Amino acid sequence: MKTILASSLLSISLSLSAINAQAGASSNRQLVLDFVELAFVEKQLYEAFDRYVAPDYVQHNPDAPDGAEAAVTALGRFQQQFPLFIYEVKRVASENDIVFLHVHGKISPEDTGVAIVDIFRVEKGRIVEHWDVIQSVPTESISQHPMF
Repeated sequence: MKTILASSLLSISLSLSAINAQAGASSNRQLVLDFVELAFVEKQLYEAFDRYVAPDYVQHNPDAPDGAEAAVTALGRFQQQFPLFIYEVKRVASENDIVFLHVHGKISPEDTGVAIVDIFRVEKGRIVEHWDVIQSVPTESISQHPMF
């Protein structure tokens, strides 16, 4: 009887942990989507970083600085240089504290653009870390498959 009760409690505990992990991944996913909408679609960098990003944000892109304030400065210069920049999220995946975005970035509507995979780590309701991989969209493809 004790074994059955202990087994049942363990099963319930594991189920609740899985539900909590799924809920966390879902809320992290929405947090990142809200961040990119405000930062890159509405182009409200300061507000986006203030609301969603930790001050000691870690940036793994070798061409970008660490820290939310430094990121706002660098991205602000980019947005000034390319005011028509388009950041279109094509796919989203999340697992626990990690959110992956597959993005089509273009500096103007007629640009073929770049394929971007942005990876964010979320902790305590804030984006704390970021990685990205960027590849130019070719005008011709050997595979004949679109990148998006």
